[in-house]
Amino acid sequence: MDKQELEQTLVLLKPDALKNSLTGYLLSQLSEFHSGLHLAGAKIVAVNRILGEEHYAEHRGKAFYESLLDYITGSLHYDEAWKRRVVAIVYQGPDAILKIRAIAGPTNPHVARQDKPGCIRALGTLVPIKDAEGNTISERMDNLIHASANPADAEREIKLWFSPADIPPMMHAYETEVCDTWYGYAGGRLITAPEPGSICLFAPGDVAWTSDLETIRRLAQGLATAESLNYIAAKYLINDARIA
Repeated sequence: MDKQELEQTLVLLKPDALKNSLTGYLLSQLSEFHSGLHLAGAKIVAVNRILGEEHYAEHRGKAFYESLLDYITGSLHYDEAWKRRVVAIVYQGPDAILKIRAIAGPTNPHVARQDKPGCIRALGTLVPIKDAEGNTISERMDNLIHASANPADAEREIKLWFSPADIPPMMHAYETEVCDTWYGYAGGRLITAPEPGSICLFAPGDVAWTSDLETIRRLAQGLATAESLNYIAAKYLINDARIA
């Protein structure tokens, strides 16, 4: 399979899409019939704060950041914790990123309705964010769907939400290797030997993204890394009842 055929993008059907029973409609719009792309991976995720923070790391410190985390974790749309879900999907094929973004439409729902009526995000809305005094300080875009913006973002996001085992081997777009060391996570720390209450990230014989193992090895040596430990750990903490 050539490089163009292997292009992948991450799609998230967000909690507002599920709340409004739009899941089936969105999947039909993203289907092979409309997009010409193939499903490479899919999972139902109860988004914990660690995953939300890593997914929206570029927005840390912005006025809408906390509201964005409440949005992606589902707490803004569902009172019942068990209903708070996101559907995470990897689509693959030529021009996957551009095709999905064209179907999704402009990020801002108001712009989407004006410039591309009929696109997915035209069904979304803008929500004002207020401070403690009731003053509007920013706004949040409840736009139903996330779609990777470019190849670098797609790689970072797919590796954040999916391990190699979540995607068929013949559809791997990124390098993998077999781990030869045990690495775990406990209380936000990287550990190299099991401890009570620790979570195994990698065990000898596990297939992992090569970039993840390179990051873990540097962290274990106390060296600087482009990504944090939580970025690596987040995918292994998905749907783990021990993590809020």
